[in-house]
Amino acid sequence: MIRHICMFSLREEGKEEHAAEFLRRGEELAKLSFIRAAQVVRCAPSVPNANYDVALLFDFETLDDLNAYQVSPEHVAFGQFISAVRTGRACIDYEV
Repeated sequence: MIRHICMFSLREEGKEEHAAEFLRRGEELAKLSFIRAAQVVRCAPSVPNANYDVALLFDFETLDDLNAYQVSPEHVAFGQFISAVRTGRACIDYEV
């Protein structure tokens, strides 16, 4: 199994709206057939000075499934959205 964790810092301007849209779009991504388990999360408001605001935690059965996800139209559209509203990104893929 491959776990894919991708975290984003959002621009201050419009952060609340962008976070809500991230959560909505992330939940739609989570429905894709090659994703085995998913969490779409936002940093707790009580955590001061967090580095990242939102994250996707997706599990894939195989590396081929992760690769298929990366080029899927849904992920490409999500990438266009998040690229326009983020200031930072960190990602890791590892075997579980």
